[in-house]
Amino acid sequence: MPGIMIDVADVRRLPKTYTLTIPEDYLDSMGHMNVMWYTHLFSMGLTGLMEILGVTDAFDGSNDSGTFVLESHVRHLSEVRVGHTIHIHSRMIGRSEKRFHVIHFMTNDDKQDVSATFESVSSFVNLARRRTAPLPPNMAAPMDCLVTESQALAWEAPVCGVLSA
Repeated sequence: MPGIMIDVADVRRLPKTYTLTIPEDYLDSMGHMNVMWYTHLFSMGLTGLMEILGVTDAFDGSNDSGTFVLESHVRHLSEVRVGHTIHIHSRMIGRSEKRFHVIHFMTNDDKQDVSATFESVSSFVNLARRRTAPLPPNMAAPMDCLVTESQALAWEAPVCGVLSA
């Protein structure tokens, strides 16, 4: 994998979707945050992004809906240790009728860097049928705004190149 240079100042301009100071119980035998916690933290970031879009538990309950991650790609760029404060920032890359493509960035206050990225393609799901469904207009419209904002940025999103909505 070629080296990826991501400007932490650029990332910090994106919506902040989750924050945590890494607790002791996230430690692994290598003395840093265990790899399993990255998925959890980025999942919390996706929840935060959905809340920005107005997709809350109340929205999902009233629509008998939810979102499922279909595919993901993680890049570990810099070690995260217990006691470090991280933030997840999220960037909407694109969407189709039923899917959306997002990249999340984990910034580390203690190291002043981007420690990891998590790129995913998710689908809107009708939970009564357990099937993908078209994004409702009140979810699609704010997503489109975020996609437009993303496309206007002066820097390219460091996507892996194999995922798309």
